[in-house]
Amino acid sequence: MPAREQTPVAPKAHLRTPGPEQLHTASTVFALLADPTRLHLLWLLANGEADVTALTTASGAARPAVSQHLAKLRLAGLVHSRKEGRRAVYALGDGHLRRLVIEAISHADHQVTGEPWHS
Repeated sequence: MPAREQTPVAPKAHLRTPGPEQLHTASTVFALLADPTRLHLLWLLANGEADVTALTTASGAARPAVSQHLAKLRLAGLVHSRKEGRRAVYALGDGHLRRLVIEAISHADHQVTGEPWHS
């Protein structure tokens, strides 16, 4: 039987046991990621800043739905916005979230396609 592969750990990963606050905060992030439209919006923002019009077009979701999802994500601190004239441009809050979203989508892709994961 082959040796069990070790899961690679990100450099400078937090290896201490998480406390109740960290677990609650992390579960809140996962709850927000659990909606397919929000996850799609985050994936789009992982590729760069965008305004509501661009996100509506790219996601195929209705503009009011996109605005509501972005408001939830902004209130949770997962995205931030800045004004450019009359439009608001959205971006991810940090690189941790970008990596989390990309890894989640990559993991799902391997499950859907059946392709093996390679490090």
